[in-house]
Amino acid sequence: MTRLILATRNAGKVTELHAILADAGLPHDLVGADAYPEIPDVKETGVTFAENALLKAHAMARATGLPAIADDSGLAVDVLGGAPGIFSARWSGIHGNDRANLDLLLAQLADIAPEHRTAHFACAAALALPDGTERVVEGRMPGTLRHAPSGTGGFGYDPILQPDGYDITCAELTPAEKNAISHRGKAFRALVPVVRELVG
Repeated sequence: MTRLILATRNAGKVTELHAILADAGLPHDLVGADAYPEIPDVKETGVTFAENALLKAHAMARATGLPAIADDSGLAVDVLGGAPGIFSARWSGIHGNDRANLDLLLAQLADIAPEHRTAHFACAAALALPDGTERVVEGRMPGTLRHAPSGTGGFGYDPILQPDGYDITCAELTPAEKNAISHRGKAFRALVPVVRELVG
């Protein structure tokens, strides 16, 4: 069984990708970055989600000699020209402060009418092999931004994005409901034929 590494320390992501690969008949030995604690985190210096995903995947493939998968994702708001984008996790200037990021974004959009509050979560998922071979796929979850947070599930901007076709926010969906329509789930599922082709 081929070992694959997912460049993340998020156990939830590893579980999600493992299930997607297994459902597709690709039961690989999938591990997260925690299996290689000596490898430092990669600086995300790219200017797109795809570039950042590739940076992480290539770094992990080189360091471990294994096929490596990585993803990068964020929120793109149409009226802001696609921002916060790659700066989603540090929009307020403090990396990982979900509440500060969300509050700043809501303040910036305070006067924007509902019909102009369209946005989408985007995810780029990359597979890199030790020989330098690379592929990138992307997934999106379109929706509309609420004026106030609602729901306690998820993280980041989940409490304000209402997915198209729903009357609740991502933070009000069950984990199973969210995974079925999420940008990351779509990107990981799009990666399945790539894994089948390049890894087997």
